[in-house]
Amino acid sequence: MSDEVQRGPVPGSSDSNQDNDQWRRISARLVRWLPLILIGLIVGGQLLLGAFAGSQVPTVDYSQFKAEIEAGRLSRVEIGTDYLVGYAPDSSGGGALYRTARVDDPAFVPLLESQGVSFYAVPPQSPGILSSIIGWIFPIAIMLFLFRRLSRAAGGIGQDVLSIGKNRSKVVAEGETGVTFKDVAGADEAKAELEEVVDFLKNPARYAEIGGKIPKGVLLVGAPGTGKTLLARAVAGEAGVSFMRLSGSEFVEMFVGVGASRVRDLFKQARASSPSIVFIDELDAIGKSRAGGGVVGGNDEREQTLNQLLVEMDGFDARTGVIVIAATNRPEVLDPALLRPGRFDRQVLVDKPDLKGREEVLALHAENVKLDPNVDLSRVARATAGLAGADLANIVNEAALLAVRADRRLVRQEDFSEAIEKSIAGLSRKNRVLEEGERRIVAYHETGHALMAHFSPGADPVEKISIVPRGMGALGYTLQLPSEERFLRTKNELLGQIDVLLAGRAAEEIIFGDISTGAGNDLTRAAEIARRMITDYGMSDRFRNVYLPSRRGPSFLDDGGAVQREYAESTQTYVDEETARIIEERYEHVIATLREHTDLLESVTAELLKIEVIDRDRFAELVGAQAA
Repeated sequence: MSDEVQRGPVPGSSDSNQDNDQWRRISARLVRWLPLILIGLIVGGQLLLGAFAGSQVPTVDYSQFKAEIEAGRLSRVEIGTDYLVGYAPDSSGGGALYRTARVDDPAFVPLLESQGVSFYAVPPQSPGILSSIIGWIFPIAIMLFLFRRLSRAAGGIGQDVLSIGKNRSKVVAEGETGVTFKDVAGADEAKAELEEVVDFLKNPARYAEIGGKIPKGVLLVGAPGTGKTLLARAVAGEAGVSFMRLSGSEFVEMFVGVGASRVRDLFKQARASSPSIVFIDELDAIGKSRAGGGVVGGNDEREQTLNQLLVEMDGFDARTGVIVIAATNRPEVLDPALLRPGRFDRQVLVDKPDLKGREEVLALHAENVKLDPNVDLSRVARATAGLAGADLANIVNEAALLAVRADRRLVRQEDFSEAIEKSIAGLSRKNRVLEEGERRIVAYHETGHALMAHFSPGADPVEKISIVPRGMGALGYTLQLPSEERFLRTKNELLGQIDVLLAGRAAEEIIFGDISTGAGNDLTRAAEIARRMITDYGMSDRFRNVYLPSRRGPSFLDDGGAVQREYAESTQTYVDEETARIIEERYEHVIATLREHTDLLESVTAELLKIEVIDRDRFAELVGAQAA
């Protein structure tokens, strides 16, 4: 016989504590729901009893009820507020035979008297104390329950109405952002500006000793995807301080005063955990200029939030160890009070990376990607001019996915090329089959672009010609990549760009004697270049070296908003006529150039129709050593 005895959980053990905690949770839930359960049982019981009592007496039509009285089968009638109950002869307290709804019939009482039927009225019963209590408690309990659920939905899980004014910042503990300046590439100037902020957070005594003050706020300005949030996290990671991150839109709610309350709570929490960094993303959501924004004397919730932010940034000094970093891609809409010294003292431009920066960003994101030894990231960097860091990260990821899709273990150069084309021109649509006539038009159109790029001085070299449809409406495309980073364009180079854009339509006219709608986007871009030569660059005969101002939407992003010119109507007429003259003059030049090389136009197009995609090496073989 075994000496082992089966034992239960030892008091004080972890199992016992878990059982106790579980029992407490169950008890708390029972206590919370017990009143509702009891009320439901009482109300349900009363309803069931009433329905059961009423169901014991058969209900008949009013006409049948009168017939029973006339036949002498009822000796007593009880008249209620809404019902009539008939009792059998010689019944005392029971014997109810029939029940019917009460009808306003003046002949009913005389009928009872003529038949010798006794009748009496029953007064309406007043509800008891319990019923009155239930009548008040039950709807109040339902309202409290719904109110709690709605407050949780509005303020987040676990928050009630009393905590709606609390800030919703995501707090990261010291040194746990997981990002340092080593994880940021292509933004050397911005990093250099922020290194001073890091040094202050690490060594505040150095600045206090000499009497220097660190900027209270740093505003990161840049296009979307340039790494503003990444830089802010890197500052916190380098300094090893608490990092509080939230978006500008999280301050504003439907309730008036909530945004201002959240601003106060945010800065109170930041001071309590100083040294710390408060990062406000999309500052323009609450920091828009108050000039001309709304009705005079209005009390806008966003304006209250902005006012509170201004007060809080004025109310703390640099010695508190709290630094506010904000990011926006629309600095032109911010209120001037935010940008004055003492608030956001320093503005740091986080621009799109240059050629060297793009190569560094690509190398950073490709560290964990298995690359073929022949991959040339500098070539990829040259092909991605004008792209931000987020775009470059996406290209590296797309190239890796393309390699997996092709069942390869290494990412090749062609994967990067396809990823770039997918990012710039759109997804390849090989299932869109063009009619043969349209296919020939597209082929001659793209070949015209490529040949004119080859024969135009200063034009970017041709990287690829394709007649594979891509994106929403591109039936073909000619990809040109700059051989080096360019920041300036001469007048002749701008005219060369116009020539390349017009060459597609010119090729169609030379070969088919007709033109198509495929040059719509080319004509828009060509006219824009010609117009800017006149208005922006002062490259016209009449307004030589004169800038003709016009506003085209937000100045920072230049997103092509509505144009508002600031010059005379006669000047606009000249701009239109001069634009048309430049386009016509360049078009005649393009026609003449392509007619001189019709043999190349035919041979390159034949090859393009055959293989659909021509890369730069094959194009160089086809055009030979001819030059402009």
